[in-house]
Amino acid sequence: MCVLGDVAPAKPIKLNSFKQSDNFWQVTLDHIESGTGRLLERNIKPLSEAGTSTHAFDERHVLYSKLRPYLNKVLLPDGIGIGTTELVPMLPDPERLDRDYLAYYLKSNIFVNWVSSQTAGAKMPRVSMNTFWEHEIPLPPLPEQKRIAAILDKADSLRRKNQQAIQLADKFLRAVFLDMFGDPVTNPKGFKPRLLKEFYFDENTGTKCGPFGSALKKEEYVESGIPVWNMDNINLSGKFIDKPNLWITEAKFEELEPYSIKPGDVIISRAGTVGKMGVVRSKHSKSIISTNLIRVRFGCELLPEYFVSLMTYCKTRFGRLKTGPDGSFTHMNTGILDNLEFPYPPVSIQSDYLLVRNKLLDTLKKAGYSEKLSNDAFGAISQKAFAGEL
Repeated sequence: MCVLGDVAPAKPIKLNSFKQSDNFWQVTLDHIESGTGRLLERNIKPLSEAGTSTHAFDERHVLYSKLRPYLNKVLLPDGIGIGTTELVPMLPDPERLDRDYLAYYLKSNIFVNWVSSQTAGAKMPRVSMNTFWEHEIPLPPLPEQKRIAAILDKADSLRRKNQQAIQLADKFLRAVFLDMFGDPVTNPKGFKPRLLKEFYFDENTGTKCGPFGSALKKEEYVESGIPVWNMDNINLSGKFIDKPNLWITEAKFEELEPYSIKPGDVIISRAGTVGKMGVVRSKHSKSIISTNLIRVRFGCELLPEYFVSLMTYCKTRFGRLKTGPDGSFTHMNTGILDNLEFPYPPVSIQSDYLLVRNKLLDTLKKAGYSEKLSNDAFGAISQKAFAGEL
């Protein structure tokens, strides 16, 4: 066992020899897929646009996210780049610690569970770096580290193939959606343009912003209880992630009941990565939204999964809503949602699309293509690897 600070300290590289006009790969947390470490987007910009809160790295480093460590974001860079200071540029000692072995250890359930228990801060939880560097990592001889990493490479390859099948299914659904409804700008199907506020459940509960910070203080969160959904529970692909990381008591829930969630409600982020959204279908019967979310509740004429598909597949096609380079909207509030105009297809056509969508998702499930199951299987192998059982 060796402490992380000894075998993989933070050692960013220096960029003194480069010009401000030179283009660099620039990495933020949103560019890294949670759990897998897959790079979602390679953003190339001049060095002058990097800002001051950054570290430089190269292909020797392992980048570890100290913000919201339960999201498990670890990246193995393949070249020189610049990352936000939330990404720690760990430099493993090549004579003692294999780089791939380190990355897999940092992504393992053993480490994620430990580091998640060491965080401080409710809204922006971070691990204490003093505690982080004192953590002891199991350090078998280098050949054994490489053998373990090779086994996990094979297991990870199977997991990625599973994910590729899911991604292909999503591309197919996108094509089906555009074929059935067309581009909302040109509106080739001739659907009548209508405003989103016409489809709210009612005037009072149709949209709702999360509670102010004074209504839900960080010291009021508990270790278990009733979930509080936040930005981490939705992604840019329009998926709701039924994995809460914030909780409140039953008494606090009753106090904040106006912010509660019903099945089929759409939740949308209005800060951070703006405009992420998903339809809440949860195993938890009670839950509320956090400060930086908007809850949207529709009546029977607009199906929530159709609306999320529209906003996900056609997000750049709405004049009043602009997107940034990371694919997220630049701003979002209830007023913008109220006056969002779109070609409205009859609910029968929306239902036809959801029938195709649900059949495809059911086929994937029956064939064993499940993101959760593949991640669980990989996690079990990883658990054995770092417990010395492989």
